[in-house]
Amino acid sequence: MEKTTRIGVDIGGTFTDLVLHDDVRALTWTGKRLTTPEAPSRAIVEGVQRLLDETATDIAQVHSIIHGTTLITNTVLERTGARVGLITTEGFRDVLEMGREIRYDVDDLYAQPAAVIVPRQRRLGVGGRLRVDGSEHAPLDEEALLEAARRLVEEHEIEALAIAFLHAYANPAHELRARELIHKVYPQLLVTLSSEVAPEIREYERTNTACVNAYVQPRVHGYLDRLENDLAKIGFDGELYIMLSSGGITTIEEAKNFPVRLLESGPAAGAMAAGFLARNIGEDRIISFDMGGTTAKMCLVEQGNPHIKHEFEAGRLDKFKPGSGLPLRLTVVDMIEIGSGGGSIAAIDELGLMKVGPRSAGSVPGPVAYRRGGTEPTVTDSDLVVGYLNPDFFLGGEMALSLGQVERALSERLAQPLGIDTKAAAVGIQQIVTESMAAATRMHLAEKGRDPRQYALMAFGGAGPVHAYALAKLLKLRRVIVPMGAGVISAFGFLVAAPAVDDVRGYAAPLSRVDWSRVRSLYGDMEARARRLLLKAGGREAEILVTRSADMRYVGQGFEVEVELPDGALSPELASGIRDAFDTAYAARFDHSIGDLPVEIVNWRVSARLPGRDISLAYSLVDTPALRGERLIHFAGWGERLAAVYDRYALKPGDRIRGPAVFEERESSFSVGPDCVVGVDAQLNLVAEISEPS
Repeated sequence: MEKTTRIGVDIGGTFTDLVLHDDVRALTWTGKRLTTPEAPSRAIVEGVQRLLDETATDIAQVHSIIHGTTLITNTVLERTGARVGLITTEGFRDVLEMGREIRYDVDDLYAQPAAVIVPRQRRLGVGGRLRVDGSEHAPLDEEALLEAARRLVEEHEIEALAIAFLHAYANPAHELRARELIHKVYPQLLVTLSSEVAPEIREYERTNTACVNAYVQPRVHGYLDRLENDLAKIGFDGELYIMLSSGGITTIEEAKNFPVRLLESGPAAGAMAAGFLARNIGEDRIISFDMGGTTAKMCLVEQGNPHIKHEFEAGRLDKFKPGSGLPLRLTVVDMIEIGSGGGSIAAIDELGLMKVGPRSAGSVPGPVAYRRGGTEPTVTDSDLVVGYLNPDFFLGGEMALSLGQVERALSERLAQPLGIDTKAAAVGIQQIVTESMAAATRMHLAEKGRDPRQYALMAFGGAGPVHAYALAKLLKLRRVIVPMGAGVISAFGFLVAAPAVDDVRGYAAPLSRVDWSRVRSLYGDMEARARRLLLKAGGREAEILVTRSADMRYVGQGFEVEVELPDGALSPELASGIRDAFDTAYAARFDHSIGDLPVEIVNWRVSARLPGRDISLAYSLVDTPALRGERLIHFAGWGERLAAVYDRYALKPGDRIRGPAVFEERESSFSVGPDCVVGVDAQLNLVAEISEPS
């Protein structure tokens, strides 16, 4: 049977979203199930089976399932990973605690650093030393290495081991030899080498990345093995791919070897989908706004490409304070994430003020409206009270919401203690959560020197369209785009994302003294590895697109900017052009460059990708009246207004509707006030134009 079907699966904190697409049948179908946190693969298998039944698809037709998960992020946040040991260069066992030797909040006398991932008693140093250029200063003490491994395995009962030797990014020989020796004695032990997971300068970040990779590796191995087995039980024999934090997809083998690269796996898919949709409709500047049941994520997408960065802090103690988490070296989609989702809980704090989030009701017990045991009011509950949600059409009518239970919870938990009525409490939740998201978005754009008024807002996720109008008004945006199937767009992102490999090598040198033969060798190794992995993922040699870049800075600076390198053989003759490219990139970031100061290159990067899939999320429209009726909705800045209710699936390209109005689909709804006109474009996106205030 021909394999023509692919399925994307996104596990969120509240819902597991699924999208099935079949090229031959031009079929796209969506599904949404409550997440099963005690056994995440159960929701996947049940969701896949339902999609197959509803579309009359045989499991043998499924070519691949592409999956993203928050498992790694949650493991680090909750500190539920493996018992990890660290072997490092003698005298450097405390690099994790020394960190960057700064306080992330100098005004807070009680600020605590993020807890290290490996306690001191499980960190051991051994003899042997490399110089900064990678040459050997002292040979590896192999007897001390094996004794350290024995102590960690037999006395401390570690489940995984990280090895991070000084300057291993310049020469991995000592780390490779250490793993070889340890595997002869303990062949089943999972070993992470810093020179493989993060081969670049900065000892603290490189060691941290290796330790976090080892910390989550046993759990990821177990999870992916169970998922593969559960899918095999229902007859799936296709390929299982995993989304990377950078927005590419990779094989199960690579995901098991380097699970730290999946930290932002789920959120990245939404940004990739937003980029794909923006390219299709010619939008050069958008703010991707993905609001689900647990969090809201914002990302800048320019020229159809989400912003990318090469560092990430896991498990921040304070979302808005850099340095309060565990700094890692990995390629991720550059987004800001805050604890404002549909399941975010509203409560009264110790000062008697209403607060929303970051605690979430998740899928168990969920918001009060779900009638699954939740007792604390959430953002979704307030959405129901102010009229954004239809209690009889949630998830297309599969889950009826209880307005009565919500009103009682709001009254008892918030309204009565605050001396206000229930509707005012619900409106208060709306105002707080929208202001929080607006503040985070403004900060994210300000850090990049961007003016939000020059962007359109693309809203998706189950709660994104619900709050898009109010958020756009606060940010002074005049254009909101809501794609068809907005509630499951992250799962759609898995289907349009390209298989990709991002790699880096550390070699620091002034631009005037670069050893270009060494650079060509580094790129030769990286490109060969990237092509090997992409061919294994099913690509063809002719399809692979390779781009190169370098991290550059003025000599003496502490941080770098990424500069694209020219195609072709790298040689001294290209140095002048590379310097010009650096000046341009530096000025774009900081609005000026610094004359003739010498520059240096610190890291050399390669990005290899296969083409993404060009598929449509257009649905078969229904030939029924679009207008369903009217209901009262509270709009920010307008108060309560009678709004027309439309069936999204009955709207045709070219339709134009003036607000106030609400557009309902199975997985979400989109409401706009009286100052909006909403059009339906050729791709079935809802495009809302907000009038300037008179």
